[in-house]
Amino acid sequence: MRQPRLFTAVLAGWLLLASLPLAAASPPRAAVASAHPLATRAGLEILAAGGNAFDAAVAVSAALAVVEPYSSGLGGGGFWLLHRARDGFEVMVDGRERAPLAARRNMFLDAEGRPVPGLSMDGPLAAGIPGEPAALAHIAARYGRLGLARDLAPAIRLAREGFAVDGHYRRLAGFRRDVLRRFPAAAARFLIAGEVPPEGHIIRQPDLARTLEALASRGHEGFYGGALARRLVEGVRAAGGIWTLRDLAEYRVVEREPLRGEYRGIRVTSAAPPSSGGVALITLLNILAGYDLAALDEAGRVHLLVEAMRRAYRDRAQYLGDPDFVDMPLERLTHPFYAAGLRAAIRLDRALPSSLLAPVAPPREGPHTTHFSILDTEGNRVAATLSINYPFGSGFLVPGTGVLLNDEMDDFSIKPGVPNVYGLVGAEANAIAPGKRMLSSMTPTFLDDGERLAILGTPGGSRIISMVLLATLEFAAGREPAAWVARPRFHHQYLPDAIQFEPGALAPALQRRLEAMGHRLRPLDAPYGNMQAVLWDRRNGRVLAASDPRGVGAARLAACRTQD
Repeated sequence: MRQPRLFTAVLAGWLLLASLPLAAASPPRAAVASAHPLATRAGLEILAAGGNAFDAAVAVSAALAVVEPYSSGLGGGGFWLLHRARDGFEVMVDGRERAPLAARRNMFLDAEGRPVPGLSMDGPLAAGIPGEPAALAHIAARYGRLGLARDLAPAIRLAREGFAVDGHYRRLAGFRRDVLRRFPAAAARFLIAGEVPPEGHIIRQPDLARTLEALASRGHEGFYGGALARRLVEGVRAAGGIWTLRDLAEYRVVEREPLRGEYRGIRVTSAAPPSSGGVALITLLNILAGYDLAALDEAGRVHLLVEAMRRAYRDRAQYLGDPDFVDMPLERLTHPFYAAGLRAAIRLDRALPSSLLAPVAPPREGPHTTHFSILDTEGNRVAATLSINYPFGSGFLVPGTGVLLNDEMDDFSIKPGVPNVYGLVGAEANAIAPGKRMLSSMTPTFLDDGERLAILGTPGGSRIISMVLLATLEFAAGREPAAWVARPRFHHQYLPDAIQFEPGALAPALQRRLEAMGHRLRPLDAPYGNMQAVLWDRRNGRVLAASDPRGVGAARLAACRTQD
């Protein structure tokens, strides 16, 4: 599929900047919000050293790769949404994983055509070719100021000196303990004698430090070529994987134009395919733009949001995939007229069962991802969502490298109509193919109403899009980041046909109202998501940041201004 021309992004950026108040030429403070305090500290260190938001994004990404092995890493990938203040240029750096060239449509099925339990989840066969190292080298070289070696210095230090195990690490390591035990290098690094380490235990990763040093000194080639590439391929193949040196040598990031929409005077900039996030978010907002949400009672608002989610998630499954492999009607899906057609079938008093919509099998995706948001004092900004899919990815640590591999191959449609571990089933547009990027829900997003700018995103698998939607509505209501990240959450994804909701998110009386309207409810046992958000209030000359109280992250402001 032909990529849109980048000059349109530059022109749109200039038009936006021209509309802003003259008094708000640049933010008074820089801000970093990430899912781990040590990663936030790494970003602030780079800003204090004279780096810009893009340098800080490299530092935060790499630090998260060290201290959040359960959520992201050099063995995974992600999307980095960038805005450059000096000219308004915006781009999405696509560092999503790719299927190995030896991958085949039915590679996770047995002789009878049935999915082999765990084969697409655990071990090196489940791993796509990582994109994060390439993205970090690309962002540092093209958009940063300090250079890759300086940007990676905090992460290298963290890998060498170690980080302390906390309760969140213990929960996720306990969840994946049996898989980590299967692979000696992973068990030796992330467990103690096969058991989850106690809180406060220091995890040091000298092999990962050396891998980061190779990336720092040689850039892209330091990971995807030479001795490290050979070690990665040898380790993967010895354990049953199918990687080749060609897979690594041919991996490249792709710069894609972000998707843009508008909701009640708010300019929405979000992720483009192979993320489904931006398309679905804009579709949802276009549907909701036809209603006065404030005039509805709480049951009416929840019902309406659920009916919009039902339709947007259905279209997400039907049409979206890797733009280099699948033709997608993006202009139609994001057009207000199309949303008007979807609105026509929504009743304000009654749920429409998903079975009455045109049938399609939704794609799958793991929930354990990470996100960070950064604003510097020039106005450069980054929203980035990164992942290795399931907690601790595939559980396979390539010996001698410190690289924990993703299990993103499970994000493909393993077999149409067959549910994955999350109850989601796959569609044909997201079928496995050699070199293909798997569909994602990651939704790094900018919101701008001319006076206020938001930078936000969250992990959460298929629930990411609905979380970003709810936060967008909080922004539209004039609330501050602390409210966006703490808001109680509910979700509907077309199939399974049920409203999923956090403990306490829907009061008992509200639940009864929704059930009377025909909704099925699925209460969840635990909260979900880990949103990280930054607000630049141009009108009042303030910068605010917030980290989701459900996680262990940190949002911090810095007084320093970056230097030219």
